Amino acid sequence: MEKQKNAVGRRKTAVTRVFLTKGEGKITINGKDYKTYFPLVYLQNQVEAPFKAIDAMNAFDAVVNATGGGVKGQAEAVKLGIARSLLEVNPEYRPALKLGGLLTRDPRVVERKKPGKKKARKSFQFSKR
Repeated sequence: MEKQKNAVGRRKTAVTRVFLTKGEGKITINGKDYKTYFPLVYLQNQVEAPFKAIDAMNAFDAVVNATGGGVKGQAEAVKLGIARSLLEVNPEYRPALKLGGLLTRDPRVVERKKPGKKKARKSFQFSKR
């Protein structure tokens, strides 16, 4: 790999741009180490998942720009972005990444609020009299 590969990951309203280079396993998100940016262990596992799927935990460095959404959405967007950029590095990683379900864009987003309702589906309390 001669230069960096990049990809976009999305989840809910979170968007991440991932830049992947050969390295020793440093993952930086918005200028911070990913363990500082995502203090919860299960979110750190989300970020590491694509590297663990191909047994390359310390083979690549990732620089990530994350915007929008919350922490969970951003973590899952990072996961998708890293998986897609690994695919650009080597298309032979596809079966391992696909097996872990790492290449699927989760299409679920928040349903919009409807007029005359309290939220998307919740109604105001009904009073007969």
